[in-house]
Amino acid sequence: MSQPATGPTAPPRRAVVRCAVCSTPNRIDLGKLSQGPRCAKCRRPILLDRPIKASEADFDQSLQGTSVPVLVDFYADWCGPCHMMAPMLDEFAARHAGAVLVLKLDTEVNPKVATRFAIRGIPTLIVFQDGTERGRHVGVADLKTLETLTGVPTA
Repeated sequence: MSQPATGPTAPPRRAVVRCAVCSTPNRIDLGKLSQGPRCAKCRRPILLDRPIKASEADFDQSLQGTSVPVLVDFYADWCGPCHMMAPMLDEFAARHAGAVLVLKLDTEVNPKVATRFAIRGIPTLIVFQDGTERGRHVGVADLKTLETLTGVPTA
């Protein structure tokens, strides 16, 4: 798992993610990820070592409230290549937990966000930094492509 430098000069690393159990948005201090963040409302663990499902309701809040790169997988449940991509995203999220936030957004369920970002083919992977798109890849990607796209050091 790659971890950026910490200390008094390092900027705070934070993320805003929705609890998978109760849907409450939570601010997470990524510098304390090893302490096991929990939802402020239901107290269930918030697991950032795997992709997190996002929706139109929380998408912008997650992008704007997260200081590390956010890799978003725009996918659909019926998409074969999206299913092929899933294990690679799982591995990437596990290796880079705390350095990158990995979100998954179902384009069929969330068409407004898909339209807003001109998603024409799936899977489409977009990297955001401070809410702004910084890179895009369409199609299945391997681990090295994901690391290059997000700018995180190779694990």
